[in-house]
Amino acid sequence: MNIVFLGIGANLGDRDSSLKNAISGIGEHIGSVLKSSSIYETDAWGFETSNKFLNMVVEVETQLSPSGVLGAILMIEAHLGRIRSEKQYSSRAIDIDILLYDDLIIDKKSLKVPHPLMHERQFVLVPLCEIAPELIHPILKKPISSLIELCPDKTKVEIYRPHDRTTARPQDNSLE
Repeated sequence: MNIVFLGIGANLGDRDSSLKNAISGIGEHIGSVLKSSSIYETDAWGFETSNKFLNMVVEVETQLSPSGVLGAILMIEAHLGRIRSEKQYSSRAIDIDILLYDDLIIDKKSLKVPHPLMHERQFVLVPLCEIAPELIHPILKKPISSLIELCPDKTKVEIYRPHDRTTARPQDNSLE
């Protein structure tokens, strides 16, 4: 069995449901989800939009090869409404990236592992550090917890707290 870390993000539509559906698809088509980070809300990285992203990282145990994981990701994304654009960075209903696959280093046109920009993105490092702080980046040879401190990205990454849809009742301060 192999261990793969996947970054998941969405900023269009029902972002919560998109993440939940992505995790379900990952469990069904890639392997057992061993750990999942909290959900974080962030501004877009690399382009301008008013739609904030929800991001998280999952650790998955899989029998698939790296290219098999990529194929399953593309299928899951398409099923969840991902429309690929010519633009490198754009809003999306769902985005799933292979961050790490065991300690492999893969540098092909169609697949690069570890993800070549993960160490430059707080929205990846913060949730990854939550579930695997001591994990060593196979190229940089540093733990994820150290990469956060070295990261040039200063984008705010906050735990996502969905709006409470219940109506608050005024507190009754009367004495009986």
